[in-house]
Amino acid sequence: MKPSIRQKLDQLALRLAEVDALLASADTARDMEQFRRISRERAEIEPVVRLYATYRQTETDLEQASALLTDPDMRALAEEEIAAAKARLPALELELQKQLLPRDPNDERNILLEIRAGTGGDESALFAGDLLRMYSRYAERRRWQVEVLSASASELGGYKEVICRVVGNGAYSRLKFESGGHRVQRVPETETQGRIHTSACTVAVLPEADAIGDIALNPAELKIDTFRASGAGGQHINKTDSAVRITHLPTGIVAECQDGRSQHQNKAAALKVLAARIKDMQRRAQQAQEAATRKSLVGSGDRSERIRTYNFPQGRVTDHRINLTLYKLAAVMDGDLDEIIDALNTEHQMAQLAALAGEA
Repeated sequence: MKPSIRQKLDQLALRLAEVDALLASADTARDMEQFRRISRERAEIEPVVRLYATYRQTETDLEQASALLTDPDMRALAEEEIAAAKARLPALELELQKQLLPRDPNDERNILLEIRAGTGGDESALFAGDLLRMYSRYAERRRWQVEVLSASASELGGYKEVICRVVGNGAYSRLKFESGGHRVQRVPETETQGRIHTSACTVAVLPEADAIGDIALNPAELKIDTFRASGAGGQHINKTDSAVRITHLPTGIVAECQDGRSQHQNKAAALKVLAARIKDMQRRAQQAQEAATRKSLVGSGDRSERIRTYNFPQGRVTDHRINLTLYKLAAVMDGDLDEIIDALNTEHQMAQLAALAGEA
């Protein structure tokens, strides 16, 4: 193990002792906010320190077994223990390095999922509907809730644009690498000569901003317009100015919603989308400014970046960032995304480990 990594682990062990002392103090017990904050810190540190203790004990076992090699009666047993310890140490070290990787503070957040039709006209809108179904089926598998905040349907089906809120534990951690361009290759239903068409959609996955603390929206910096909603909805939606469009003047970011039954509902939904978009913009700006931030092979999440192709004639899906091709397109479109998502997370983790080794 590199000295710098061992030093970080020793510091965590000392910090755990400090945290335990703080939690046992009467002053901390009287301040519930501080108690919760320190308790969360302990919950993060304790598993790492416990694993490090196992690593150090394995090192001690190796040293003690090596000392017995000179004893003829104990040599065979010592060699077995040495082999076992040497086999355990690399796996323990790798797991410790993973535990030291920086955690994305947004990983446990709910998300806003935005899907927009791109090149390809009606076929692109149909594919946007297919992507919404794919992510909705994945959410069902994980017992997440999906709430459509805004939708602009196309004439032949599908969506020109659809924005959903996905509520579930770890939603952002699982779907954060889905942002980017998604390309489909298939024969459209309207194609009479059987030619394969290529269409595209863009997907954006934004961590939901907290209601309090994350994004402070100054009412003086918001331009709020109301207008009559378009599309299906009956007499109510056609006779009242219930749709809401909110513009954040300092950034020019716009969010609108017209799917709720009242202006109040649409305004609340639009504010939620606006806050998430502003938070996403700030997060990307911060990442760009941090010299230590390295762009991993899974990409930057830029919506203009083509990340995946869905080829229906060949029944395959290819993620271009990690050169992963699976011949199970029907299952993927039905929400079986774990194999792709796990591969992307593993690739990202390996890039982080390489960066950690470079810094060590």
